[in-house]
Amino acid sequence: MESFNEKLEKAKTISATNMTDDVYKKILSLIDLTSLNNTDTESKIIGLVQKVNSFSVSYPHYPQVAAVCVYPNFASVVKENLKDSNVKIAVVGGVFPSSQSFVQIKKAECAMAVEMGADEVDIVLSLSNFLEDKMEQASFEISTIKESIGDAHLKVILESGSIKVPEMVYKASMLAMQSGADFIKTSTGKSDPAATPEAAVVMCTAIYDYYRQTGKKIGFKPAGGISETADAVLYYSIVQTILGPEWLNSNLFRIGASRLANNLLSQLDNKQTNYF
Repeated sequence: MESFNEKLEKAKTISATNMTDDVYKKILSLIDLTSLNNTDTESKIIGLVQKVNSFSVSYPHYPQVAAVCVYPNFASVVKENLKDSNVKIAVVGGVFPSSQSFVQIKKAECAMAVEMGADEVDIVLSLSNFLEDKMEQASFEISTIKESIGDAHLKVILESGSIKVPEMVYKASMLAMQSGADFIKTSTGKSDPAATPEAAVVMCTAIYDYYRQTGKKIGFKPAGGISETADAVLYYSIVQTILGPEWLNSNLFRIGASRLANNLLSQLDNKQTNYF
C-alpha cells in the first residue's frame, strides 16, 4: 500500500506533464469564483456576477467557471443577476468561518440561504467538538444542517491546517462524509496554514476509501491560498492520481478562487489579465 508521501510524489511527477493549455482550461471550469470580504457590498457582488455573465462573450473559447461563492446574505443578489443557469450559486454558512455558535443558528442560516437561491452551502466542521473528541456532536451538526438544506449540496470544510495530524485529517474526512457531506473541503482561507498538498492527499485517500466501502462518490475542494497556476495543477494531479479522471469534473472537484482564474487566463493568453 502506498504511503501518503509516495502518493504525493507520484502526483508531483504527473503534475509536470499536466502543465498544458488543456489542463488550464479544465481547471478554469472547476473554479468557485469567490468573494468573501468584510467589505463586500451588493453592488460589488452584482459587478462580479456581471463579469461571469459576460465571460463567454469576452472569452468564447474558454469554459465558464463552475460557481459563484458569496456570503449567505448575498445569495438572492446572485440569484437575481446571474444569467448562466449552469453556474451554481454557492454560499458559506453555518457561522463561517469559526462555526462557533448554536447549531440552531447554523441550521437556520443555511436553510435561509437555500431559500434565497443557493445551490450549494459550505460549512465548517465544528472543531470545538472534533478537537475535544466529541464526534457525535460534530456529526450531528453536519447531518442536521444537511437535512435543513434539502437537495442543495453540502460542502464541509475541515480546516485541515488546524487539525494538522494526517490521521486526524483522515478521521475528520470520514466523519464528514458519513454525516452527509457531498463534498469535503480543505480550508476556509481565513486561517493559516490553509490548503496543503499533504492534506489533499489524505482527504482524497479518504474519499477513495469511502467510495470503495459505500459506492458513493464524494467531491473534493482544495481552497485557501491557491492562486498560482502550478499549485492548481498539482491539486488537479493529486485528484487525478488518487481518484482518477472520473473525478475531474465540476460535480466532484472544485478549486478556488478569483485570483486563480485571472492567473489561468494570463497563462492561456500569454499576457497579464485581471478580468475578475
